[in-house]
Amino acid sequence: MIECVLFDLDGTIVNTNELIISSFMHALKENNLPALTREEIIPHMGTTLQQQMSTFSGLQDTSVLELSYRSYNYAHHDELIRSFPHVNETMEGLLSRGIKLGIVTTKIRPTTLKALEMFDLLKYMETIVTVNDVSQAKPHPEPVLTAVANLGVDPARTLMVGDSAVDIQSAKAAGVRVAAVAWSLKGEDTLRKYGPDYIIHDMKDLYTIVEQETKQP
Repeated sequence: MIECVLFDLDGTIVNTNELIISSFMHALKENNLPALTREEIIPHMGTTLQQQMSTFSGLQDTSVLELSYRSYNYAHHDELIRSFPHVNETMEGLLSRGIKLGIVTTKIRPTTLKALEMFDLLKYMETIVTVNDVSQAKPHPEPVLTAVANLGVDPARTLMVGDSAVDIQSAKAAGVRVAAVAWSLKGEDTLRKYGPDYIIHDMKDLYTIVEQETKQP
């Protein structure tokens, strides 16, 4: 049975898509680098900021770009992020079933907490693993395994929910089941290529997964 559900943050339980895309476009423009389209940015979302900036700029040292990104991102955070349907309702429902909840993200801790607090999601999370808490980010299994260890749960009884390839890869490498969200900007067809155990089209679909897993011998 499922005793723990872990969530990615960006694009999974909080709609930060426009904020992230706008922040990348701003950072590139402010540093006189060639502009990128949304379509060029979206496939890389989910990896670390440094990895994305290096890919977009061709630079090894991306510290100045990261400063531009974070400055814009923080200034426009509350203006550009949105909620996804049924998230808080589903968190309540999972907790009522005795399931432990946590966050596993490649964001830094300050903006992770800021987003969770904005939508009143922080209170549901028993562990929060950010890029600041691990030496290897997703797709490495360390972030998921860190959350599992923090909660004292069995990886085989854990479900990871995410919107990107790195979420699926990290979960599978950690021996955790994984549900990909169909509202990912990357598209359902792209995520299916990475072999998630489930695709959900509404957050409340998690109830069905939990019930199915509980019935299995």
